[in-house]
Amino acid sequence: MTSKSELQLALRLTLILLVVGLFCFAALPVTPPDRPVRIAYQTKAGKVIFDHKTHLSETGYGLNCNDCHHHPGEGEDEIDEHGSCGACHAKPEEAERVSQSCNACHDPEDYDLEEMTARADAFHDQCISCHKDFEAGPVECAACHIM
Repeated sequence: MTSKSELQLALRLTLILLVVGLFCFAALPVTPPDRPVRIAYQTKAGKVIFDHKTHLSETGYGLNCNDCHHHPGEGEDEIDEHGSCGACHAKPEEAERVSQSCNACHDPEDYDLEEMTARADAFHDQCISCHKDFEAGPVECAACHIM
């Protein structure tokens, strides 16, 4: 059996830890990075983890953003306003949503959704071809797709 003083001590410690935990949670908010460090894509073939640091750093591949993000606006260095790749490279059943997002920047006569490359195909074409051309990075399915 525990004594009354032991119970009071346990209660005080619990309250102190609760207050410290709440203070830390409120005082130190997590700020997301300007560019995501890693992105996880869920695919039918397994999750793919993409690491920006490896691709951008000089000790990695030394690429710049526009080497992969291929649609910056005129005079722009980055593609931040276009959003995710899926905004344009989407599944056929999402064509209505895609055409609306494309129309925000493009004239509908300038593109054909039926000829638009699917997101998975766009990734495969761009990523694997770059890895093969520069003999850097994985080219086998299991090297990127984690089951």
